[in-house]
Amino acid sequence: MAQETDEQQIFRRHCREWLENSIPPPPTVRLPQQAIGIMTLDQLGYLQRWQKSAYGAGLVGCDYPVECGGGGRKDCQRIANEEMLKVKLPYFPNVIGLGMAAPTIFYHASDALKRKLLPRLFSGEEIWCQGFSEPGAGSDLASVQTFARRTGDTWIINGHKVWTSLAHFASWMILLGRTDKSEKYNGLTFFVVPIKAALGKGVTVRPLIKASGETGFNEVIFEELEIDDAYRLDAVGKGWQVAMTTLSHERGAGQMVMPSSGSQTDSDYSSIAGVKEVIELSQHTFRPDGGVSAHDPVIRDQLMRLLIRDEGMMQSMRVHQVAALREHPTRIPLQGKLVVTELIQEVAELALEIEGASSTLYVADNNAPAGGRWAQAYINSFANTIAAGTSEVQRNILGERVLDMPKSK
Repeated sequence: MAQETDEQQIFRRHCREWLENSIPPPPTVRLPQQAIGIMTLDQLGYLQRWQKSAYGAGLVGCDYPVECGGGGRKDCQRIANEEMLKVKLPYFPNVIGLGMAAPTIFYHASDALKRKLLPRLFSGEEIWCQGFSEPGAGSDLASVQTFARRTGDTWIINGHKVWTSLAHFASWMILLGRTDKSEKYNGLTFFVVPIKAALGKGVTVRPLIKASGETGFNEVIFEELEIDDAYRLDAVGKGWQVAMTTLSHERGAGQMVMPSSGSQTDSDYSSIAGVKEVIELSQHTFRPDGGVSAHDPVIRDQLMRLLIRDEGMMQSMRVHQVAALREHPTRIPLQGKLVVTELIQEVAELALEIEGASSTLYVADNNAPAGGRWAQAYINSFANTIAAGTSEVQRNILGERVLDMPKSK
């Protein structure tokens, strides 16, 4: 690992000292397992206060220019993330804003739009959502049909977005829309849309209830919504290229470019997967024969296999140090998205096997093992293997673009 500069060493000490004295008090409400599951204003308010506090201390948006609301530092977001990973902290609620909207805005928006949007995005005061998926366009993103027609300096948007996490709280949406029906890829244009200000005036947000009982997903309907051309990112017809910037960060490649997201949870594979917690669960869960699950040789073998994979994923946090990745800079981040989401699912599945019949108890049941955490984790894990490109899509990308395998027919 390269030796840190004096600035980086000073910043690391600052992060440690601030975190020692600034860990927020426990919430008075139960928090969902992920930011995309936030359902109530009480949950949101607690998490927004935490993000705003961390931003005020300089731990969010570190590498972005000062004029955009950032810290103006160099390769310091990584340091802030590393220090936050060492402490048990709440997650940031503006995960889509930090991980996807911010880098997209930085690389493609006008200077005026950057100055307007980024500071309140970093602070968490304005929540963001992503308007990509549609009822007829999920994995085939270039088939989106939400249409934006231009009238002078105004765009009029009509269409339907779905699976839109956090739209029920979002002030802004990053939106991929169609501006030319005769071109598939070159007929797309990218916008930022002030959806909260337009609720009931061209925008309708409807919650979608998941199998877990949570309502983090939504569908968003646009009916003759008018937005100013100033909210367009990059040139008309360049939406696909802008969307690739968004997706490279959503799928993990953003860890390898400046600026980075500022979300400390994205690369914390071990704490997300919770392998060590499942080991502890096995040590306190009794089998029908009276012994603990940890003594079952089959369970022990499954735990060891998952632990080895978990430790391997932790090493992927060091991808920015690997010179061999220069030819394919997105290789390990893309691989990480694929493998870790499936690892999360398998860990939760094993936890349910260990809990046995009691794993069917709902999270609100006082008798639910671990407060119902693992049942919720397993149900929610399917969203992770679908979002940001399904596992099948990820395998195709890795096979075709990294391994140079022939395209499947």
